Amino acid sequence: MIRAQQGDTLDVYSRWFSVPYELMKDANPHVNDRLYEDEIIRIPGYDVVAYHGQASETLEQIAQSVSLPAAALERMNDDRLLLRIPRRIETAIVDGKKNYDFATMKQDLDDLCTYYPFIKQRVIGTSVLGLPLIELTIGSGPKKIHLNGSFHANEWITTAALMAFINEYVLALTNENSLRGHCLMDYYRKVTLSIVPMVNPDGVNLVLNGPPNVEPYGSEALRINGGSLDFSQWKANIRGIDLNNQFPAKWEVEQERKIPKAPAPRDFPGFHPLTEPETKAMAALTEQSDFATVVAFHTQGKEIYWGYEGFEPEESESIVNEMAKASNYQAIRYIDSHAGYRDWFIQTWKRPGYTVELGEGTNPLPLEQFEEIYENTLDIILALLSMS
Repeated sequence: MIRAQQGDTLDVYSRWFSVPYELMKDANPHVNDRLYEDEIIRIPGYDVVAYHGQASETLEQIAQSVSLPAAALERMNDDRLLLRIPRRIETAIVDGKKNYDFATMKQDLDDLCTYYPFIKQRVIGTSVLGLPLIELTIGSGPKKIHLNGSFHANEWITTAALMAFINEYVLALTNENSLRGHCLMDYYRKVTLSIVPMVNPDGVNLVLNGPPNVEPYGSEALRINGGSLDFSQWKANIRGIDLNNQFPAKWEVEQERKIPKAPAPRDFPGFHPLTEPETKAMAALTEQSDFATVVAFHTQGKEIYWGYEGFEPEESESIVNEMAKASNYQAIRYIDSHAGYRDWFIQTWKRPGYTVELGEGTNPLPLEQFEEIYENTLDIILALLSMS
């Protein structure tokens, strides 16, 4: 952050720090381009470090050594003896190759929003246990595309992949780098990305950390799991309801044919559609947001499902073909499944919706697959953005 002086503008700061003007503007929505004396301005893509140099160095020499105008350093430092230097961030913050629970995600989200304040973070609801369901938005374009992960608890690696994508996307934007030949500022101007990285935080924490110390939920989850402390096969939320079987798209068919007729580690669609706070929040977000396209990331199978009951528009096929080509995944139009988030979106809005089954093997997929899963996630999202 720097303190403006009379006559400063965001355009000047954009040139000083080599950050695109749109990012500077979106990082400081509270100001006009022409700034007032002492206004605090956030510079995206920069950290601040203490400068340790020679006492005899002039401010101009220090500025030259860090490739910034001396005026920029003047605005950051009231005391020459306590010199603070802006440092461009050029490496990732997110490490997705680890057990990625809610606390890990929240810390990474807070760090990303601190260093890249053009990311907007808001709470769209809370889980059964009161954890915030967080939506991030990135971009200023009129077309809204939604991505989400971890509808299913033991598929938490999808959250890690989405978080790694967010980090790489904003890193490339602020450094004005292309990504696999894609000019990301073009996408930033055309598309507003909405991302809910973790739809089912209670379930993810249950799989990774064991039952919560909150009753009756801890004891009930243990009972539902047959007394076993191994929750690795748990897909549901903390109440034993499968969140991706909760949407009103032939929900009655799923309720009739699913084997579990009561809360279970997986597949129980609940006693009615949209009973859970997590699915209510996702439904409300979608109803309010006018998304052009949605993509729900799951595991596993290296497949992309793209049709539902003939409600999908013609453009869905050309989009999925590009995503399949980029990732070498198989595009599958119809499967015998209902009541999913994607199903409901396609049925209700007649717009493109996709379920991506990342990776291959048995859930939960091992962390050894993370690099490949992330590369495929990146390929798929970039292909989607290129079609927007």
